[in-house]
Amino acid sequence: MIKFENVSKEYNNNVRALTNVSLDIRKGEFVFLVGSSGAGKSTIIKLLLKEEEPTEGKIILNDMDITKVRNRRIPYIRRNIGVVFQDFRLLPNKTVYENVAFAMEIIGVHPKEIRRNVPMVLSMVDLSRKASSFPDQLSGGERQRVSIARAIVNSPPVLIADEPTGNLDPETAWEIMRALSEINGRGTTVLMATHAKDIVNHMKKRVIEINEGKIVRDEQKGGYGDGISSI
Repeated sequence: MIKFENVSKEYNNNVRALTNVSLDIRKGEFVFLVGSSGAGKSTIIKLLLKEEEPTEGKIILNDMDITKVRNRRIPYIRRNIGVVFQDFRLLPNKTVYENVAFAMEIIGVHPKEIRRNVPMVLSMVDLSRKASSFPDQLSGGERQRVSIARAIVNSPPVLIADEPTGNLDPETAWEIMRALSEINGRGTTVLMATHAKDIVNHMKKRVIEINEGKIVRDEQKGGYGDGISSI
């Protein structure tokens, strides 16, 4: 599903963000990506989203080598990945329904399918009653659930969650984790970058720890690790 083969990334300022990283995430897995700030988590995500290119190595996504593709192929690659961000990134002048529908509109989905799918995913994240609300009328947890709905409405095989609970109180954070767990239970592969030590320790999923651009730990049903700063 997701495979890095000896991937390194060096930025133009001679900062080496990743060094010889190899990992293999299988279809349907839920994987936590942990490590201190600046360890390389964001670079891994940017490489998957084709926002950056690796300096060395190969990246496979959904059995396709995405290491070197033409720019016109990048939107197609991104359609196969749903992304949930820490800061929600909702469109402030669109309602909840419109925010989710927009993710389908921009890839040319037929209006009939949009009208069928959007209510379904809003129900999945328990936001049906908020469909006509605007983002500034929602709580932080509700905004994040809209973000999740938008990320999964096109049924991507992979969902990347980049610090999705970082701006939320503990109770709301667990609501988001329950939603992500349910999505994973439906077959979506989830890769979540996080500093949330309590969540990682409680859920006992696979943990990949990165430190100074190198994978230093990869274990099934792992914990956050005592050596990592939970900031």
